[in-house]
Amino acid sequence: MKPLPLFAVHDGSSKRSSLTCKYKCGDACFHEIPNTSKGEYFGDIVKTAMSRRGVIKGGAMAVLAVGAGSALAACSTDEPAATGSSETSGADSTPVDGVDFTAVEPNTEDAVVVPEGYEQGVVIRWGDAVVAGAPAFDFDNQSAAAQEKQFGFNNDFAGLLPIEGTPNAHLLVVNHEYSTEPAMFKGYDAENPTREQFDVALAAHGLSVVQVQGESGTGKLTPAMGLYNRRITGTTEFVVTGPAAGSNFLKTSVDPTGTKVFGTFNNCSGGLTPWGTVLSGEENFNQYFGNAESVTDPVVAQRLSRYGVEGAASDRKWERFDKRFDLAQEPNEVNRFGYIVEVNPWDPQSAPIKHTALGRFKHEAATIHVTDDGTVVAYSGDDERFDYMYKFVSSRKMMPGTGQAAMRNNLTLLDAGTLYVATLTGETPDDIDGSGTLPSTGEFRGTGTWIPLLETGEDGRGTSRVDGMSAEEVAVFTRQAGDKVGATKMDRPEDFEPNPVTGKVYVALTNNSNRGTEGKAAADEANPRNTNKNGQVLELDDDHAGTSFTWNLLLVCGDPNEADTYFGGFDKSQVSPISCPDNLAFDAKGNLWVSTDGNALDSNDGLFAVVLDGPRRGETRQFLTVPAGGETCGPIVTDERVMVCVQHPGESDDATADAPISHWPDGGDTQPRPSVVAVWKSA
Repeated sequence: MKPLPLFAVHDGSSKRSSLTCKYKCGDACFHEIPNTSKGEYFGDIVKTAMSRRGVIKGGAMAVLAVGAGSALAACSTDEPAATGSSETSGADSTPVDGVDFTAVEPNTEDAVVVPEGYEQGVVIRWGDAVVAGAPAFDFDNQSAAAQEKQFGFNNDFAGLLPIEGTPNAHLLVVNHEYSTEPAMFKGYDAENPTREQFDVALAAHGLSVVQVQGESGTGKLTPAMGLYNRRITGTTEFVVTGPAAGSNFLKTSVDPTGTKVFGTFNNCSGGLTPWGTVLSGEENFNQYFGNAESVTDPVVAQRLSRYGVEGAASDRKWERFDKRFDLAQEPNEVNRFGYIVEVNPWDPQSAPIKHTALGRFKHEAATIHVTDDGTVVAYSGDDERFDYMYKFVSSRKMMPGTGQAAMRNNLTLLDAGTLYVATLTGETPDDIDGSGTLPSTGEFRGTGTWIPLLETGEDGRGTSRVDGMSAEEVAVFTRQAGDKVGATKMDRPEDFEPNPVTGKVYVALTNNSNRGTEGKAAADEANPRNTNKNGQVLELDDDHAGTSFTWNLLLVCGDPNEADTYFGGFDKSQVSPISCPDNLAFDAKGNLWVSTDGNALDSNDGLFAVVLDGPRRGETRQFLTVPAGGETCGPIVTDERVMVCVQHPGESDDATADAPISHWPDGGDTQPRPSVVAVWKSA
């Protein structure tokens, strides 16, 4: 077996540029942490909790799981990383099915780099036609009218749905998380954006639904003009359902009913449902709103602060062009974002839904697990330092089939049920000192409990399970509800993914450089490193419809040459270095695939395959890297192909639209364009 290449040296600095930080998340990691609650920290909650052997094993339940598949920085060393040996330690050296490719070496190339024996092709890029009448993309002459018909900017989540009765045809559904105006417009003046630039950026947000056609014998996909093609933008009308629908917290001058919202913003990751729809998470919505400092009501101001809404003018200055982004004029508009959105891609005329029963926070995504009795469970992480993990258990059962009656029923599954937040406790809390050293048990593990926050009945009305908060308040200000019940503060919980083979659930915890710093939560067994810059991957054995689980850390990411990393017990000389896990996916064999955002180890971000079971558990191999300045998003892994969304390629503090540093994907002197890429094995 070929030794896996490790890095020569790294300095612990993030690969994410300040430009990306500014426009992607509003410089979240450079602002005060919104969670200032004094809730009990991990390890202090239940030191004498039930033993991990007494918790019901979620993997023993029959299950259907569907899913598809954010970030700064790392451990510092001035020493060269070790080169892996050609043999593993105490493990069968036979490659695991699905992970039997030659690992890609770390690099900083302006290209998507794939393993030997694989081919690749761009599926669709920013500005390509999505709906009929879309003009050819012209970087120097953009218009909102054109962008509303073209593929949007900064693709993140991607889902691929087969079209029944049409061989090799699929619907590709993609989120467009955010706009980076300095990379979109030559001569962009951040202090004085134009109305047209605002309108283009508004249209560049949202989602795209586009038919793609495959080719027999390859994994290549080509866009086509199909019946279902659609653009959803920052002006598309959404329907609000759940306990907050009609709430005074959601009413505005444009929508005095509080039941419809125009647009969706900062849609990060998402998930496919077994009933054929797409879930999308509204994440860093706080940055789009200006004049928070004008709010004088102390209760309202505290609520805004808890969601990171602060300051005077926003970075994009959108409040100059539309009063709904001006908190001084429309103080409730911000409360209409931060939800899980559901899109029915099979009905282009349908209004997408915002599900308030799943709570409001910085949703990275929502992914679905269905138990053997049809109970639907939706998992979601709040992507913020020291925020929480959630799940929603539907009181309704999924109806099988693809007919209209089944779709009508299943589109209501996320409107009735119970929303929970997680608390965790470690098995050996006294062994945790913040260094990342393994406890005496030889692994990081423990138990957990799901605490109920909100019950939504069949009539859509909610019942609060949090003292001192109404149901509407829990639905709209969910973070404060988690604070009140003492939820466990985590290191940026991002993507959740249930394993379709075992039913276990995996969580990407990207990083938290404030862990263990003065006045902040100390390291604990699930977040075992102070100033955590590389992140970890958490494995849950959940009683999906119940309230208990066991957990362990599958990966403690970083340079394998460093003592504070852990790869499921696998020989660290035989793994690829991995930093800042973000999105997760599974192949049909049950291997976990992890994409990264902000790789702090002197290489471009990438996609990694991880073995979960057997003697090679924890083996991690890098499958691809994305171009310099880019982020790996939305992985889809099937037997035919691997797909990723390449987000913000070429974004650098030294780059502008007038002087780009990347020319991917088209080469020459072209501008970099966010794109979806397919990779397949050569014939």
